[in-house]
Amino acid sequence: MKLDNIDFQILHLLSKNSRMQWKDLGERIHMTGQAVGNRIKMLEENGIIKAYSLIVDEMKLGLSYTAFVVIYMESANHRPFLRFIEESKAVIEAHRVSGEGCYHLKLEVSSQDQLNHILNKILNYGNYALYLSINDIKKQDPLDAL
Repeated sequence: MKLDNIDFQILHLLSKNSRMQWKDLGERIHMTGQAVGNRIKMLEENGIIKAYSLIVDEMKLGLSYTAFVVIYMESANHRPFLRFIEESKAVIEAHRVSGEGCYHLKLEVSSQDQLNHILNKILNYGNYALYLSINDIKKQDPLDAL
């Protein structure tokens, strides 16, 4: 299925609020609600829209904390460390970087104990600097890049 600009507009608006009514979507992109609904059904049938989801702010519920860790490796052999971050569910992003440190990690943890446990394991590979997120300011929507 070849997508046009209207399809991308619909996807963008639904990514911001998947509960938006077809009529309201239509008003935003200058189409009827029925026409928008037909396009949405086509996007669903072609697998472009796979599912609709609920995103919960886990920090507000006290369920998770975001931490950023800069890793300073002690060894030139990084394979054991790379295995560790691949296996760790708390590591949600890992980047090999130039500049300060060797790796930057983004962690999602549910408790101080879990964070301490991971940091103690990191000490097997090198030293670290820890930064805790105190406010989530911006998250990039992948559809914004289109």
